[in-house]
Amino acid sequence: MLKNMLTSAVFAGVAVGLIAALLQFWLVTPLLLQGEMYESGTVVHFATDGSTQSSPQRPNLLEEPSRHLMTIGFNMVAWTGFAFFLVAGYAWFERRGGEMTARLGLIWGLAGFIAVQLAPAIGMPPELPGTVRPEVELRQIWWICTVLCSVGALALLAFGRGALTIIAAFVLFALPHVFGAPELDTFFGVAPPELSSNFATRSLGVSAVGWTILGLIAATLWVRQRDEV
Repeated sequence: MLKNMLTSAVFAGVAVGLIAALLQFWLVTPLLLQGEMYESGTVVHFATDGSTQSSPQRPNLLEEPSRHLMTIGFNMVAWTGFAFFLVAGYAWFERRGGEMTARLGLIWGLAGFIAVQLAPAIGMPPELPGTVRPEVELRQIWWICTVLCSVGALALLAFGRGALTIIAAFVLFALPHVFGAPELDTFFGVAPPELSSNFATRSLGVSAVGWTILGLIAATLWVRQRDEV
């Protein structure tokens, strides 16, 4: 089983890392580079009188190839880590008497997206460079608590029984949002809000695609190796 977990996680993580990196280059990286222009002051959005000064910029994606290679490598490592958590869940599910399938893997991937990306984004959406943020320690604590609560809530909904379990799941899911994510006392930033909203939307879209494909590929590999034994 350990070999099955290792093989499924590594192959799925590397494959999805490449796919996610390509999607990021296409949809997210241009916005990220534009945000860095505003953050550095190369481009200014608001003048001192409040009038707009900027127009959409077209950054050169061919610059800094080493940075893009690092992005690919980071994606592979990150998605491989996510894949290990998924296949560990597959193993636990089958030890409880369940039977993993590719279709179930896709659902598990969507659940991973909800817990790790979508639920934290309710309070802390993906932020463009040039966006002022609260203290990183507070944001990290809230993010971890939100992920743990969301995973617990989804597990209760999937494997629990009875009305009380469903109520407990919704309470657990809502708990970090009731306390609320860390916020600034004043709203301010240097990047256009339209750019920030596009960045958040596209980042979540890429994550949704990545998690869905990750669950599907990891489960397909898991089932194939299990059936060969």
